[in-house]
Amino acid sequence: MKVLIVHWHPEPQSFNTAMFNTAVDTLTALGHQVQVSNLRQMQFNPVSGRHNFTTTSNPEFYKQQLEEMHASEHDGFASDVENELRKLEWCDLLILQYPMWWFGMPAMVKGWVDRVFVMGRFYGNGRYYENGVFKGKKAMVSITTGGDGDAYSPGGWNGDLLGVLRPIHRGLFQFNGFDVLAPNATFAPTHLSQSEREEELHKLSVRLMNIETELPINVGSY
Repeated sequence: MKVLIVHWHPEPQSFNTAMFNTAVDTLTALGHQVQVSNLRQMQFNPVSGRHNFTTTSNPEFYKQQLEEMHASEHDGFASDVENELRKLEWCDLLILQYPMWWFGMPAMVKGWVDRVFVMGRFYGNGRYYENGVFKGKKAMVSITTGGDGDAYSPGGWNGDLLGVLRPIHRGLFQFNGFDVLAPNATFAPTHLSQSEREEELHKLSVRLMNIETELPINVGSY
């Protein structure tokens, strides 16, 4: 299996980064091919603009989707974007590993999505959902949270975690054709003991041992 793991956390000694390292080590040890986009190490620029492209469709008015379509037809993506496009095209499984901030992705991860999920090459012209470019591939969110598990349970203070993640599951993964795997979440790792954190990493490793045969969740059910 070919796996792309996209990760960002501002602290390389964080538990979130330990999850990233655990995933890389586990999948590699199992013989899977693994590529990573460690956005902090890469100093990836999350801000979109004309620097996304080496081509220009309309020099007078910038509309990103039109420029993406033009670049898709004329091999016109900047090298940092093109590298990430090829990783996505290569992988069978995409894992987004990040700390959940304000019920969503941190700006670095969201910016990666904004720049890399491009119109023309990955979606458009009827290529959505069941007809998406990434049909037959899988995607998964793996996160840490500040709140505990009860806060993200049905009826909890912050609402059911699946509901919080639905914009990503439906609006990003399924929109582009991916099958969605259940999220992997470690709740409030700063409040866990060292042994509890180690157990969370162990559970992640065990899950990844069977990830190739794991069935997708029904996103439409929540």
